[in-house]
Amino acid sequence: MTKLEKLKADLRGLGELAVAFSGGADSSLLLRAAHDALEGRAIGITIRSPYMSSREIAEAVKFARAYGIRHEILELGVAEGIKDNPENRCYLCKKAVFSRLIERARELGFSCVADGTNRDDLGEHRPGLKAKEELGVLSPLINLTKSEIRELSRELNLPTAEKPSYACLL
Repeated sequence: MTKLEKLKADLRGLGELAVAFSGGADSSLLLRAAHDALEGRAIGITIRSPYMSSREIAEAVKFARAYGIRHEILELGVAEGIKDNPENRCYLCKKAVFSRLIERARELGFSCVADGTNRDDLGEHRPGLKAKEELGVLSPLINLTKSEIRELSRELNLPTAEKPSYACLL
């Protein structure tokens, strides 16, 4: 079984999935694989907030439209507690963002929520990972490296295969 076949099999086991969709390489691969594996029982939810790049949001919309993937934009303000830029802002932000994303997914009938966290992310300082884990957000790409994600994206001819990673604007 190829890595892509295994990913799709794992996703089929979920039955349905809402993907936190930034439009980057990781979440694009995840959303496309979920869409293919779950035959329409997948949705991408993109957060629009004052600190999210409008260009990235436009690219996410274009990607979903190109593949006929169900997609929604969720409007959020600045998360409470991060306005003064505290040291734990990443944790606070992810907790607020994923809490609202999970709430919206449930309103739409999705009980499973996932993001594009991959194996390489585990070796970096990412305080937000703790927040998403506390909330039960799944990470179906956790056993894949960024290089493998790009390889699978090329296999699917995704326009995001070589897209650079962007840092959070906070």
